[in-house]
Amino acid sequence: MEAKRIGIFIRVSTEMQVKDDSPEHHEQRARYYAEAKGWSIIETYQLDAVSGKSVMQHPETQRMLGDIRSGHITALVFSKLARLARNTIELLEFSNIFRTHNADLISLSESIDTSTPAGRLFYTVIAAMAEWEREEISARVAASVPIRARLGKPLGGQAAFGYRWRNKELVVDEKEAPVRRLMYELFMKHQRKLSTAKALNDAGYRTRNGSKFTATTVSRLLRDSTAKGERRANYTKSLGDGKQWIVKPESEWVVMPCTAIVSPELWTAVNNVLDMQEARNVSRPKAVYLLSGFVKCDCGKTMYVYHTSKVYACSKCRHRIAVSDIDEIFQEHLKEYLKGIDVTSYLYETESEIREKKALLDSTRRERTRLQRHISDLIDLRIAKELSREQFAEKSRPAEERINQLDAQLPVLEAEIDVRSVQLLSSDTVMREVKTLYEQWETLPFEQKRNIVETIVGTIEIGKEDITITLAYVPAVPQNAKKPSHLLRGSYWLPA
Repeated sequence: MEAKRIGIFIRVSTEMQVKDDSPEHHEQRARYYAEAKGWSIIETYQLDAVSGKSVMQHPETQRMLGDIRSGHITALVFSKLARLARNTIELLEFSNIFRTHNADLISLSESIDTSTPAGRLFYTVIAAMAEWEREEISARVAASVPIRARLGKPLGGQAAFGYRWRNKELVVDEKEAPVRRLMYELFMKHQRKLSTAKALNDAGYRTRNGSKFTATTVSRLLRDSTAKGERRANYTKSLGDGKQWIVKPESEWVVMPCTAIVSPELWTAVNNVLDMQEARNVSRPKAVYLLSGFVKCDCGKTMYVYHTSKVYACSKCRHRIAVSDIDEIFQEHLKEYLKGIDVTSYLYETESEIREKKALLDSTRRERTRLQRHISDLIDLRIAKELSREQFAEKSRPAEERINQLDAQLPVLEAEIDVRSVQLLSSDTVMREVKTLYEQWETLPFEQKRNIVETIVGTIEIGKEDITITLAYVPAVPQNAKKPSHLLRGSYWLPA
């Protein structure tokens, strides 16, 4: 598997920082963490003396976001959330961009690493916050839309092709209206959207912005009831940035009269044809099964459920197993596996390691403070001329060398604590949540079950006599715990 491509984000609010909060310190800490995870460090983004109130438009931030969008980096490491942004709105924007491009955020101080299952809970919380905020804004805007529509006021955006706004009133555009009318006539002749678009383009007609007509544009304009004298408002809503628009319930529509371009009879005839064509093209949804994509034959090929057989089958070896059988086996395997994991013991051992590392970190910081105080005392003696230049150099040099050694050691210790803290959080969250969810397994919606499978399952290998289930995410359990996978033997085969 290709190593994760990492960017390091460093922001300090002033140029004068104490030593253990310097840009260099932040970078070393992030580098040690990335190296401990086996990741490749590709870029470093440094914002010097920049306030955290607003960083989104900073050139380095824009460079980083460009690298995320292009896939140049797939994750961003920073010391703590406050170093990424103090502005909650910007933090939500960052989260949305990273989620859209399937990239990870790693905050060391908060032990948030979205490349881990538990860290992905952070995305869920952030997404919920963003969704709540969008809904609040949307509700306020939506409340004003029907009122403005009934008053005949523009609701934003351009008028439909064939019309234009003049003094806040919708009027027919004498240049575009004949083309819009011709579109309906051509569709009734060809009864194909693509053919209609081609006929318009071949005749030299273009859209308002000068582009050629497409089947999508033709379909949208043919469906628009404005052409028959009914301007609809407040009848659609967006499902979010980059997502589709859906039609609202008809009770929420606001329909206002306007000047017609075509007759209601022609508009209805065209839309009846479109309805029949779309009805013929509707395809049945594909069957989706809980373990789809994870069930493999021991020959290495993925096993699929073909047609409506409800059986996973290998096209090469002809091995087969019923969907209901493997689902039941997986559920029982998950139950037995979870019973065998001593999560408490594992968490205790990891917490003990963290305590030891933190104690060493505190000791190292105290030693550094003592040495710095010692140098300060020597400086006072030098100022008082109680020490010569040579004496001062002789006594201060060892302390300075030792401070440099400690400064190099501090981010290493912090990174070790970061790795163990993230591991602890991830293990604790995943295993406890899965145990709780297992008890409610039968009542869970399919999507929630599928999310659990995608989080914890590595592969399910079907052999002639054995089934091997390997969990992809498990903590480093104590030696006396059950292994992450074991063979399940039984006669689960269906006749070929």
